[in-house]
Amino acid sequence: MKIRFTEDLDNIEYAIRGLVPLAREAAKKGKKIIYLNIGDPLKYDFKTPKHIIEAAYNASMRDNRNYYGESQGISELREAISEHEKRINNVEISPNDIIVTQGVSEGISFICRILLDRGDEALVPSPSYPLYINVPELYHAKPVEYNVVEEDGWIPDVDDIRKKINDKTRFITIINPNNPTGSVYSEKVIRNIIDIAGEYGIPIVSDEIYNQIVFDGRFISPASISKDVPVFVLNGFSKAYLMTGWRLGYIYIHDPSGENRERAINLIMKMAMIRLSANTPAQYGAVAALRGPQDHIKEINRRFRERSELMYKRLSEMPGISVVKPKGTFYIFPRISREIFSGDDKKFVKKLLLDTGVFVVYGSGFGETGVGHFRAVTLPPEDTIGEAMDKIEEFIEKIS
Repeated sequence: MKIRFTEDLDNIEYAIRGLVPLAREAAKKGKKIIYLNIGDPLKYDFKTPKHIIEAAYNASMRDNRNYYGESQGISELREAISEHEKRINNVEISPNDIIVTQGVSEGISFICRILLDRGDEALVPSPSYPLYINVPELYHAKPVEYNVVEEDGWIPDVDDIRKKINDKTRFITIINPNNPTGSVYSEKVIRNIIDIAGEYGIPIVSDEIYNQIVFDGRFISPASISKDVPVFVLNGFSKAYLMTGWRLGYIYIHDPSGENRERAINLIMKMAMIRLSANTPAQYGAVAALRGPQDHIKEINRRFRERSELMYKRLSEMPGISVVKPKGTFYIFPRISREIFSGDDKKFVKKLLLDTGVFVVYGSGFGETGVGHFRAVTLPPEDTIGEAMDKIEEFIEKIS
């Protein structure tokens, strides 16, 4: 008997994890792998703050809070998120307008499902976090990439956004601070995108998961300055609170007119109820994350900055590599000269992995503008960064 499988997933690719099997095979053969592919601080020398762990442990082991939580998220966490958004981003949002998700990834799926029908289009930055390209395709919609200009510090081309809007466009995506480039957008850029969204009557989807990891400039949430454009905000606990494996995020809608709020919440809640709930003990840990000490954020940002600057310095000194200095996050997105590797970034990354053991992500996996680049995480300790950069430099000399 032959089973008929869907063909919808055949063209779906997640570049960040796509070459993991190749890395595993190389490791089995004795190759030392330096992992610069996944943005997970806990894979390196960062640890979840103790008060967060204790809160989740107490909820689970002492207080037996191991039951299904509310589909919307426990009320204590939604209240803490409301307080946090007011304190950090100057956004007034009711706990009733917040839905707790299983990471930002689930939030992306929820948003695409409620806004996109077959044949619709979503504007996404290029380069972009791959899920913003993949998830619309899962719902038979089309991701349309707008240019983000490398020469301007990886800042969105507002004119290109305008050119690509049509009667099928359902939302404009902003990823700020940006993965994969590490750029941080100015208030002027954010306001320009809001103005275009208002002009054409379409909402904004704002991915803000790195909003507390900024070295240069200041983070501005579109929800804090939009006076007429609805903004769906996605955020979570993985990065600033070092809770990657806990899989907790949240969505809220900032709707100045109020006419979209009820419908949006109702539709997101249908999705939330289908999957029952996010992890209950983890949510109590997240309450402690938001209401407890915040000292670790300043400290990890210091370490993130130092490591980012070290990798930037090393890469910028290599012949055939050009790179924009990141202003936030823990990513860097260098360009590979065509003279080095004929523009095929996927082949470059594969050969780099097999020859040296340095595992980075091919830039074309982040969209059309990513072609000819690679993304590296800047998280490892300085000695590991030094070793990786030495290997990349030797590799480039060898193939040049």
